[in-house]
Amino acid sequence: MTPLHDRPRAVLHWNRPFLESDDWIEMLRYTLMRLGVFVGCLVVVWGAVYSGIFPRGFGDSNLLWVLLLSLILSAPISWVVLRKERDRASVQIVNRVDRMKANLDANRSQEDVADDSARTRGEATASN
Repeated sequence: MTPLHDRPRAVLHWNRPFLESDDWIEMLRYTLMRLGVFVGCLVVVWGAVYSGIFPRGFGDSNLLWVLLLSLILSAPISWVVLRKERDRASVQIVNRVDRMKANLDANRSQEDVADDSARTRGEATASN
């Protein structure tokens, strides 16, 4: 058996920093734009409910009614209006996932090489 400090180790290689500026800025932009659409719908629905265009909620559920109606209205608006931003953000995510998969594959192959060399050294030592 070989001492721990003599055993080969797999080395992790990270080609890029954890938070790349393009990755999180695109997601932040999309998230803020989606939040803005929701807030806009919230203001419009709140005004419509209190002016009597939309019905009020039952009892104390008026706030929940306004939030739910705003969410239902903002979802299709965001789907249509923010299509380009969503596509841009998803491309960044796909690229990042592909890089992470490539790094994992590279690390696996390094671990396999290290494991194979350790086994051949162990077999050579056992046969002597």
